[in-house]
Parts: sequence; structure tokens; C-alpha cells
Amino acid sequence: MRLKNRVFRSATWLAMTDESGLVNNELVNYYDQLAAGGVGTIITGITSVYERDAEVGEGAKFYDDRFIAGHRLLTDAVHRHDCRIFLQTAMIDYPVDAIPTEEVERIIAAFGDAAHRAEQAGYDGVQIHAAHFFYLSKFVSPLLNHRTDRFGGSVERRAQILLDILRDMRSKTSGTFSVIIKMNCSDRYPGGVGLEDFLTTARLLADAGIDAIEVSANGTSVAGIRAGVNEASFLPAARVLAETVSVPVILVGGLRSMDTMNGILNTTKIEYLSLSRPLIREPQLLQRWLSGDTTPARCVSCNACYQTPQHQCIFNLRKKIVND
Repeated sequence: MRLKNRVFRSATWLAMTDESGLVNNELVNYYDQLAAGGVGTIITGITSVYERDAEVGEGAKFYDDRFIAGHRLLTDAVHRHDCRIFLQTAMIDYPVDAIPTEEVERIIAAFGDAAHRAEQAGYDGVQIHAAHFFYLSKFVSPLLNHRTDRFGGSVERRAQILLDILRDMRSKTSGTFSVIIKMNCSDRYPGGVGLEDFLTTARLLADAGIDAIEVSANGTSVAGIRAGVNEASFLPAARVLAETVSVPVILVGGLRSMDTMNGILNTTKIEYLSLSRPLIREPQLLQRWLSGDTTPARCVSCNACYQTPQHQCIFNLRKKIVND
């Protein structure tokens, strides 16, 4: 897959669909403008793939074929800007220990079916969401997985669900369709996933043919990020991972300046960088940088976007109110 630059828009929940979870014109227009802003690759907001999943509110769903047509409008809009797009496949929440092996296997098949639909809808690939303590990251955590079947116990057995999802996706899509994953490098709880478990799981996935690994961690976005001061929250783990596996590593978490981002690319084996909140504040950030204005992103990491309608930047909303 050819990408026009090394910057990903990391998955960002936009809360723009109705209760049905169908893509609407508002969501299509948002992604159209985001792609026009210059980012090389977009990963969509979290998209639930299992009908019995926890309620996702105003989040997208993708558990049967009726969702395909709306997503085709979305991918067509993004591709017009020479931008690539991945569907983030996920489950929000569901029992880890209290379901039988047969249902775990149905969940695995649901992820594979979603990948098949995503290819039909024109996506360039899918991302498996195994971070932020949504369902799959809970499943691989020793804090919450106490299963005694083949999906519980050692780190290798807890990772089995991810390996099976990858294989099922591969079996239901073409050879040119990409599958990547977002993973916690740390659960940030004592006794949870730490660097050793993370690296073991990542090596298993790399050996099984995952196309790239995006490094994140549990918890909400870190507040108070300042350019040149405390950027790149997960750089230490991502640097080690990039030295450990042969597949591309994508770093997300508190990136704000071209100096820091270029420094990471030039001094580590990390190949791609991923932004979320800066692109909420400035959807045209990459175009601004390309035009020669390379001052850092204007996002101040206040996290107020989490409390606004459709997760908009509070500064942009204030400006709109004044202009109106």
C-alpha cells in the first residue's frame, strides 16, 4: 500500500451516528474534510462488529450487510483526496470469563465478517482495536481474563483471540487487504499487561502476519501535552517494539511538533506517527505544515473535546459562536 506521508489520523470516536449506527451524510462530510487536510491515512472511529456488544451510544456499527452502503460513501469521499482509510473493528464491552468457548469463536468470526464487509465497502484495511480497556484489551489482560480454556492462562493463550481474529480476517479478505492492530503497551494497573507481555503478544502477531502495530496504552488521553516538553507518551515502548519486530510500528500519543516527529523518524526504527486531538483542533494541520507554517499543533490537550457534541474542539466551537 502506497501512502503519501507517514502521518495517520488515529481512531477518534466522533459520536455522529444515530442509535442505528448507520453512516450518515454528516459523518461522510467530516471524513471528506479530514482527508482534504493532508493526512496520509485515516483510521475510523471505533466500530462495533458484534450485535450483542454493549451499547455504543452514537457510535458506528458494522455487524451485518446493511451497513456497507453508507461506508462505501465514506471511503469514496476519502479516496478522492489520495488518502487511505482503515475501519477500526472493535467490541466495546462484553463478559470475558462468563461466556463459553463457542461464543468466543462466534466473536472471532464476527471480526472476520466485518473485515470482509470492510473490503466490500472500499476500505484499504482494518484495524483490530485491542487497546484502552475496550473488550479485546480486557481479554488479553491477566487482571480480567481468568479463563481455563485455550483462551486463558499464559500470555500466549490470552493472545490467542487476537491471533484467531487475524487468521479469520485473512481467510475472508483478499491478499492486498491490510490488517493492523492497536495495542496497549501497558494496562497501567499493577498485575496487568506490562512491557514484557506486550512484546510477547506483538511478536506472536508479527509472526502471524499482522501488517502494522499501533502502540497505545490504557486510559484516557494525557492532558497538558506541550510541544518540545512532554510529547510522545509511548515512545519508550514503541522504540523497543520497533527494535523487536520486523513489521511497521505506528506511534500515537501526545505528538505535537514537526521537530519531535521528525526526530523520532530519524533516530528510531518507528515508521509512522499517529495523531488524534491535534486533528480535532486543526483538520487542516498537515496542509498548514506543508505550506511552510511549521509551528506546532494548536491543540493544548485540555480534553474538553470529550465533553462537547460530536467531540468537537471547544476552541473551534467558541470561534463558531462568535462568528455566528
